[in-house]
Amino acid sequence: MSSHDPFDDLEAELTALGPLLDTPSPPPADVAAAVRARLELPPEKHARRSARPERPPKRHGRRRRARWRIVAAVVLAVVAVTAATPQGRAAVARILRLAGVELQLGDTPPPPVRTTANLPGEHPVAPDDLPGLVRFQVRTPAELGPPARATVADQGRLVSMFWPDGVRLDQFQGGVDPFFFKKLGPPWPDYVELAGTTAWWIPGEHPLGYIRRQDGTEIPLRQAAPTLVWQRDALTYRLEGAGAKERAVRIAESLR
Repeated sequence: MSSHDPFDDLEAELTALGPLLDTPSPPPADVAAAVRARLELPPEKHARRSARPERPPKRHGRRRRARWRIVAAVVLAVVAVTAATPQGRAAVARILRLAGVELQLGDTPPPPVRTTANLPGEHPVAPDDLPGLVRFQVRTPAELGPPARATVADQGRLVSMFWPDGVRLDQFQGGVDPFFFKKLGPPWPDYVELAGTTAWWIPGEHPLGYIRRQDGTEIPLRQAAPTLVWQRDALTYRLEGAGAKERAVRIAESLR
């Protein structure tokens, strides 16, 4: 029996967005057609294009990271093309959605959130009690040590850990349906390599909100600091407040 790959869902969603690349005449240097053609390639052809001919095929983990890089590159190309047209700017907010986080992209930075709000049902708990309160394995970054405090939200679906230097780590069972949304303008998100997976790095401050799974209601939370988002073993991690991208990567790779 084959296991379901969440990256197939993302590729299917990107392929469905192909018609959004039909831009007014003349199109910007035929980039839209090239990106659309790349989206419509079957997965095995993506793998062949990304493989280096002088090296033998790698194992599944290496192929998966290669597909991540392909999808990420195509996503950013789609953003660049669609943001160049009025109808593209209206639709671009739907493009980046992965592992329970929706990145709503615009052509200008959004106004900052001036207020703060708690996650649905968020309440403080003792960090040592976390394993018995949620249905997934809670991990802690060895780089930071035990958190100073922790919370559980949304009926045990989401765990947040906090450290005195302002670092926050959220972890939850991710999927295509979003939990968090982030409103972003330039500078655009970038992807970075982690040990065994790939992450999105969001370099600037941005409005952060939460989407109720029952009715899709958006709940503005606060203005978030630069953030690293990644997924491993069907769990999504959102690391905020680490400062530089390099430190965020070190913290993420030390998760135990």
